Amino acid sequence: TMAVLTKNEFLSAILHGVFLTEAVSVMTQVASFKLFRRRIFRMAPIHHHFELQGLPEPKIIVRFWIVSVILALVTLTTLKLR
Repeated sequence: TMAVLTKNEFLSAILHGVFLTEAVSVMTQVASFKLFRRRIFRMAPIHHHFELQGLPEPKIIVRFWIVSVILALVTLTTLKLR
């Protein structure tokens, strides 16, 4: 709501990139399966796909944290430049 009030919707999308990626991976998986009867990922959301590939869950979580911090810094930097 704050992003809409300050007219920074795009920055909000960048800030919430990991969560949006998780949600979009589910939507993509469902749409792909309904349209083409094929799955894009082994399992959705995408963090389960990475688990099935053999990555340990703590490593996935830490990587998502790192990406979230980077996206937050990019968002803050972009906000300061405006």
